[in-house]
Amino acid sequence: MSETTGASYAAAGVDIEAGDRAVELMKEWVKKTQRPEVAGLGGLGGFAGLFDASALKRYERPLLASATDGVGTKVDLARQMGVYDTIGHDLVGMVVDDLVVCGAEPLFMTDYICVGKVHPERVAAIVKGIAEGCVLAGCSLVGGETAEHPGLLGPDDFDVAGAGTGVVEADRLLGPDRIRKGDAVIAMASSGLHSNGYSLVRHVVFDRAGWSLDREVEEFGRTLGEELLEPTRIYSLDCLALTRTTEVHGFSHVTGGGLANNLARVIPDGLHATVDRSTWTPGAVFDLVGKAGNVERLELEKTLNMGVGMIAIVPADSVDAALATLADRGVDSWVAGEITDRGDHAAGAELTGDYAR
Repeated sequence: MSETTGASYAAAGVDIEAGDRAVELMKEWVKKTQRPEVAGLGGLGGFAGLFDASALKRYERPLLASATDGVGTKVDLARQMGVYDTIGHDLVGMVVDDLVVCGAEPLFMTDYICVGKVHPERVAAIVKGIAEGCVLAGCSLVGGETAEHPGLLGPDDFDVAGAGTGVVEADRLLGPDRIRKGDAVIAMASSGLHSNGYSLVRHVVFDRAGWSLDREVEEFGRTLGEELLEPTRIYSLDCLALTRTTEVHGFSHVTGGGLANNLARVIPDGLHATVDRSTWTPGAVFDLVGKAGNVERLELEKTLNMGVGMIAIVPADSVDAALATLADRGVDSWVAGEITDRGDHAAGAELTGDYAR
């Protein structure tokens, strides 16, 4: 380009027309997420998403809950595999399942997609996954932002983040104050790694083991890449169903930090949660990461979910009803532990015993 030619946004690497096309391609997917409180209000492409707050009048004292998250370095696996329509499930799961821990019903989400170069079909595929996740979570996708950052990101690089808002009746708010001695700890199976610990996983399988994403792994019954891209399970509607069918004292979303650390976040002073490893067998992917990287068990457990994606804490006399509700919804669940006095325990929660084989 001649030095005398005027500079332009396009010459700097930002393609506004491609961004507009991406918006057009994603509209049909966003529409599928609309709750009644959103239908007919504005539309995709506006400056702000709208939600009819008059729907909250049915609450005596509505508390709004907010959460935000991303999916970490799992996006790099999606980029390498050229698969963009599952990463959105991960994003939604990471946000709405934080909201539901306090008993909040997810209402709406917004997303932020940052790319090195806008490929309209690729951006639309990402939003398709986010929209599908929102449908599974029962919330609306009311808007978002696609940002093109040439020079900072490579043409195929991208990242995603999202924020969600939910609502819970004040007198139904879940938290540590509801947990009681004798409560049961119910584990809900994860779909795999979910969206945590991928920096460790990538280091192990690529740097240590030297594996490729197209490697067929007998234990998985599919390729390594397909296993690692398995979407995060979304539990929000399952958890809300539990609150409607039986008494629930608390939830814990098992994300970064592992099962024990996340469970400890909802255990009050004076009480202790004990989880028995012998009540389940972690999926093959956890064993593979441990062996391929010679990763110690405690390191695995504080990084990965080890097969448990969500915890429900319920009174002992609610266990049967809780397990029946989850079974009816297709969620594999089991009693994994109990709440006891803190005693001499240094932490609020711990794992005991050995995993079943």
